Amino acid sequence: MTYDPAKFIGDIPANYDRGLGPVLFADYAADLARRAAALKPLRVLELAAGTGIVTRKLRDALAEGAELVATDLNPPMIEIARAKFDNGENIEFADADAMALNYADNSFDLIVCQFGVMFFPDKAAAFREARRVLKPGGAYLFNVWSGNAENPFSQIACDCCAAFFPEDPPQFYRVPFAYGDRSKILKDLGSGGFSDSACEIAPRRARVEDWASFARGAVFGNALIDEIRARGGVDPEEFRKALEEAFGRAFGAAPTTMPIEAKIFLSRA
Repeated sequence: MTYDPAKFIGDIPANYDRGLGPVLFADYAADLARRAAALKPLRVLELAAGTGIVTRKLRDALAEGAELVATDLNPPMIEIARAKFDNGENIEFADADAMALNYADNSFDLIVCQFGVMFFPDKAAAFREARRVLKPGGAYLFNVWSGNAENPFSQIACDCCAAFFPEDPPQFYRVPFAYGDRSKILKDLGSGGFSDSACEIAPRRARVEDWASFARGAVFGNALIDEIRARGGVDPEEFRKALEEAFGRAFGAAPTTMPIEAKIFLSRA
């Protein structure tokens, strides 16, 4: 099963940025930006930039003269990302399909992608494209989520889906957490032309200030809301409230923390 993030439209991008960004993505974004800057690249391509959570931190961390091209297939998300930058900052925004990049061979020193690879329908093809546009000696830096067991909030969301829709539960939360097998990813990287790849497991304690806000992002900030509405018969706010309560039971009253885990890959061209 695949989901097209380009269809994350309407209120989804704003709910994603506000509700999920501070909890799930900001800390890993800072980590990727730090790693990227340490490589001292002169020209950087970001794939699946979304609402610019990594983009903003990349631009702050990279050398002033380094060029940054931030791309995504989703115009509403890119518009939120643009708003995080002032005129004159050294950044370019563009539409781009990770499996068919509109850039010449050997164009970039570094490619960065945060939690986007899981959504690419043909991962080996996407890795081949990344390898093609990287200069010799360039690097592909990306992260993916580990499984539901290491990210228990996602399993809680799956359980809530099954409780409300026992005959046909929404499947969105199966997708982002289903591509965390290190050996599988290394195999796909090899198929894409990368022979020098390293993986680091990165567990975190995510800080949650407000379960209501996080639950809103978890429901209304991705394709889950479309699945709920398509099935009908359930008020999305009722579902959000049930998910908020389930998070509270599992992890305690907010403010608190919960465990999350990603894997970080660095592949050399």
